[in-house]
Amino acid sequence: MTLEEKITHLRTTSMEEARAESNAIIDSYRDALEKVFEDHKIEAKRQMQTRIKAETVNARQQKNQAMARAQLDLKRRQGRIQQELKDKIFEEVNDYMKTAEYDDFLLRCIHNAIVFANGEEMTIYLNPSDEEKRSSLEDATGIHLTISAEDFTGGIRAVIRSRNILIDHSFKTALRNEYDKFLFSGGDSIV
Repeated sequence: MTLEEKITHLRTTSMEEARAESNAIIDSYRDALEKVFEDHKIEAKRQMQTRIKAETVNARQQKNQAMARAQLDLKRRQGRIQQELKDKIFEEVNDYMKTAEYDDFLLRCIHNAIVFANGEEMTIYLNPSDEEKRSSLEDATGIHLTISAEDFTGGIRAVIRSRNILIDHSFKTALRNEYDKFLFSGGDSIV
């Protein structure tokens, strides 16, 4: 082999080794970059899932807060409406108590209590607001009436002590009974 051939052979071999080393370095670097890229993708997905969970929790909390505010607002409105209805009912009761129909109602209640007592001793109580009607009612029924110490809104109460019986035709009890039976449809079943 000539010197020229040896130099060519050496150059070729050196170049091949350099290319092989270069390719190995590039492959190693590519593998390292691909691993970094895969790790980055995994980390990005994990962060994305964490953020989605956090945003979901945040959205749920905001929805719950909005629902709580809306329910509170509904309860306030319902309370205002209930108060308005109560005020209207008491206005109507007060208006009714000024009519002749109310006087007739009192007379009927007193007569019914007398019939029920069947001659037994009884005390009939009038509401304090009906004190001015006492004498006319006593004249009409022939029975002594007592003004109650307790305001029961209107009507009468009678007590037959020998049988431990309370005859309650008071508006306070009637209103309470109606209030207990009253069902506001449309409020409780809303989900």
